Amino acid sequence: MKADKILLVEDDATIASGLVYVLENEGYSVVHAKTVREARAAAAAADVRFSLAILDMQLPDGSGFDVREALKPAGTATIFLTVVDDEGNIVRAFEGGADDYITKPFRLRELLARIDRVLNRKAGAAGMLALGSVSIDTAAGKAFAGGAALDLTALEYRLLLIFANNKGQILSRPQILERLWDAAGGFVEDNTLTVYIKRLRGKLGGAAKIETIRGLGYRAD
Repeated sequence: MKADKILLVEDDATIASGLVYVLENEGYSVVHAKTVREARAAAAAADVRFSLAILDMQLPDGSGFDVREALKPAGTATIFLTVVDDEGNIVRAFEGGADDYITKPFRLRELLARIDRVLNRKAGAAGMLALGSVSIDTAAGKAFAGGAALDLTALEYRLLLIFANNKGQILSRPQILERLWDAAGGFVEDNTLTVYIKRLRGKLGGAAKIETIRGLGYRAD
């Protein structure tokens, strides 16, 4: 389960139910609001902190801009998802601090990719990365799963960073080896890479998945 909580502000019931289903299947925790009032109440809840808000521009009692203002103090990332493709509104959204702007109709895979990019950029700015349910504190050089620190060697940690920085992408063995140095500063041999990936998989358990793509390399998420 991903740690990120998403506030979805959308008054179209069909779109909202579909998005909630897809986002929850991706592992996100989602709170759905249909109005500015509901969104403000969700943002003000003491026990909820949203990593991202997906905002419709046109709402029954206001606009996505009203919700964006309410979320600013918490530093919540925002993506506008709307039929309004007017250049003035797009410029206003970005000038107001929006992280992305997507017009309807949209493709789900593209939306998920943009969500992932926004959250990774935000986490990176805070010195944090995520892979599956593993969180990586790059400033401290530590990784955690289920609240517990993972006991990783320096090379295993660097291997984890490579996968976290290229989440969802297929990496060939030569690409990984080019980025991976052993503790003495020398290149890691190809057969040694297999051993370290196996060890890293064992330590991650079910917290993150490193998949072997036959004939191509590896993909982690």
